[in-house]
Amino acid sequence: MFKILKGVYAERADPAFLTCPQGYAAGFLSETQIRQFALNPENEMSETFVEEALSRGDQCFAICVGAALAAYGWYSFRPTPIGLSDLYLGFGPSWVYMYKGYTHPRYRGERLHAIGMSMALQHYVSNGFRGLVSYVESTNFDSLRSVFRMGYQCFGSVYIARLLGRFAATCSPGCEKFQFRVAPKRLAAPCAPVMSQATSRPA
Repeated sequence: MFKILKGVYAERADPAFLTCPQGYAAGFLSETQIRQFALNPENEMSETFVEEALSRGDQCFAICVGAALAAYGWYSFRPTPIGLSDLYLGFGPSWVYMYKGYTHPRYRGERLHAIGMSMALQHYVSNGFRGLVSYVESTNFDSLRSVFRMGYQCFGSVYIARLLGRFAATCSPGCEKFQFRVAPKRLAAPCAPVMSQATSRPA
């Protein structure tokens, strides 16, 4: 197995994506709200995933319509597992890692992912971070086009291969500026302390 992860970053929110469509509300979810939404399998947040994310202090920014969860994205301040063996993604303390962006099929086509990400980016930048980092697999062309439309820029690549039953990863030079790396948890780059839970939440 061989994968190439394209590292991307965003420092400024596009004003075109800072307003929710009429009838939608956006903000950070409380732990109680997260656990309630996780009970619905349509929201694709397993109990195991939620427990691990909350234990790291990760935050979930969501867009809701009424009592329904329309879209969400998760944001991390610490090394975060990427779903391959014991590998974690590490990044510098000036950045927030955006992962697991999801839009319910019922609400797709309204650019909710771009809106949620842009509003979260604006929040973190206003709280002293430089911006967001994330990655997209090199073969996921639709997602690559999508993140570039949202204003992300590519800074480098991570190459992951499985050798003799173990995973190994190397990074291109562009990753160094962001301390962006994939490694076992104990070797992942040090990251910023967890911020206090945001107070703005969907109505």
